[in-house]
Amino acid sequence: MKIIIRQAKKKDIAEILEIVNYEILNSTVLYDYQERTYQQQLRWFEQKQIDGMPIIVADDGNRVIGFGTYGIFRPWDAYQFSVEHSVYVDKDSRANGIGKKLLTKLIELAKENGFHTMIAGVDSSNEKSFEFHKKFGFEEIGTFKEVGFKFNKWLDLRFLQLFLK
Repeated sequence: MKIIIRQAKKKDIAEILEIVNYEILNSTVLYDYQERTYQQQLRWFEQKQIDGMPIIVADDGNRVIGFGTYGIFRPWDAYQFSVEHSVYVDKDSRANGIGKKLLTKLIELAKENGFHTMIAGVDSSNEKSFEFHKKFGFEEIGTFKEVGFKFNKWLDLRFLQLFLK
């Protein structure tokens, strides 16, 4: 299977939305409760374009099977060189190197765009994501205890960081 990593287009929003909504309903990857609507995902897409932030997709020739993005870590001027990223892979396409391709491209784009550091927020129960990030050189910075609540339990959020320069 040939995977193309490319910039997302408006036509990809419905498939991105399917991936997002699966994670909302079935995992602690996203700390949301309610499925998103197409309109919400469209506004997200449009805001990323306004902000000049990338959304990339993994396309297998038939459909979008993963996506990645980043945005400024926090909305204050002093954070302008720090980005937080997200990578999501369709539940039926995992363990095929797609996440690796997406994160590699995001890191490349962040470097090209002059960012200094990239941050990952990973639910503490998601050991696979934690190990995945460590393979890229991310270092664990700390854990915020019980900052999320989903599926009737408190969730801890681990932060990892990669310096880009």
